[in-house]
Amino acid sequence: MLRKPAATSCQVVHTRWTARLVCAKLFQLLVAGLVLVVWLAARSSLAWDPERLTALASRHDPAVQQSVRSLLDTISRAAAMPDESRLEAINQFFNRRIFFREDVEVWGQVDYWASPLETLVRGQGDCEDYAIAKYFSLLASGLQPAKLRLVYVRAVLGPPASPPVAHMVLAYYPVQGAEPLILDNLVPEVLPASRRRDLTPVFSFNTEGLWQGTQGSEAGDPLARLSRWREVVAKVREQGFL
Repeated sequence: MLRKPAATSCQVVHTRWTARLVCAKLFQLLVAGLVLVVWLAARSSLAWDPERLTALASRHDPAVQQSVRSLLDTISRAAAMPDESRLEAINQFFNRRIFFREDVEVWGQVDYWASPLETLVRGQGDCEDYAIAKYFSLLASGLQPAKLRLVYVRAVLGPPASPPVAHMVLAYYPVQGAEPLILDNLVPEVLPASRRRDLTPVFSFNTEGLWQGTQGSEAGDPLARLSRWREVVAKVREQGFL
């Protein structure tokens, strides 16, 4: 769970999932490492390599190897499913297998974005780790990146008057502009965004773009703007997810 406070300069233009937020201060705090990198020419092509992932898992103990085998089996079965069943399968896999822990407890860092393999090795992770693992596993199952976005949200975890906290979920769009379905480690079911009124989107991204809100204006290349995202994409490529 993220502990970053909501930026006070945020101006909410719309408050739901079609929101367009002007939130320059939040972007200044969260967007790091503005060093431009050359994105690979094969950016949109997927190179899912389960043999590579299996070989890397073999360096770890039998429990990790079994977790990776279970993930590979889940991805293989999900690839033959309709999209919504595929979402349920991957969502349940990580929600049931990974224990929630803050990054400080797992990695000794305030904020660390783990690859799916790293998350399985530790068996623990925070909200970003769940969302990242689900995103890349769904890509491996054959879903197109354009249908998926990782979304930073402000989440109300207690009574309605409770102050919101920063959180991350994964959103699935059956078609562009449609109401998304939300995959979340806090709620076991995959639900339409309209049933998650405890969440307010701030910005969203995937391997293809970065947006204000979820359907607001495009805000550039996430690999150039989000240093931790750039780092985790490099890790998943090396580990065989992309």
